[in-house]
Amino acid sequence: MSDSDDVLPVDAEPAVDTDLATLAADRTLPDVAAYDTLVSALEALLLVVDTPVDEEVLAGAVDQPVDRVTETLRSMAGDYADRSSGIDLRRVGEGWRFYTRDTYAPFVEKMLLDGQRSKLTRAALETLAVIAYRQPVTRSRVAAVRGVNVDGVIRTLVTRGLIEESGTDPETGGTLYVTTELFLERLGLSSLNDLPPIAPLLPEVDSIDDI
Repeated sequence: MSDSDDVLPVDAEPAVDTDLATLAADRTLPDVAAYDTLVSALEALLLVVDTPVDEEVLAGAVDQPVDRVTETLRSMAGDYADRSSGIDLRRVGEGWRFYTRDTYAPFVEKMLLDGQRSKLTRAALETLAVIAYRQPVTRSRVAAVRGVNVDGVIRTLVTRGLIEESGTDPETGGTLYVTTELFLERLGLSSLNDLPPIAPLLPEVDSIDDI
């Protein structure tokens, strides 16, 4: 392999991570003038938040008046309730967030418990690797590295006792996650210092520092 081949992946990675704002600005945003489109946009935003987010933040994200966003959120919450959706949209504390409706919580618990008896998926292993090497880390930063929503995987890892909550990020307020003693036991390690070098396992995880 030539020197240029060695350098190219390293140079290409930061370009993507450090220019996210420019890339986002260049993309054509959906027109949220229509109610249904605004609902879809708000659902997409609420799906990835770590903690409840207020109307002002959501309004800024969709570039709409706060009053309209507030009215739409209330309408969405009522619609989910009227049709007994498994999703419950509630305003808790100072913001809005999706929750599992109590009626269907037993199904979620069953799936998570059943998952304890099966092997971890590749998605779970990759998420666990990000947390192990960059702990303490928030759910949103893990999702940014993996490029997908990790809510379900995080719940599975917590349920299995491999990771746990460890305070909140002072900048974002997001919940921080760390690995547990059980994680070390399962890997046969005495401490996190015994973890092997990260590059051979998950090179892209290094990009988290640039996000």
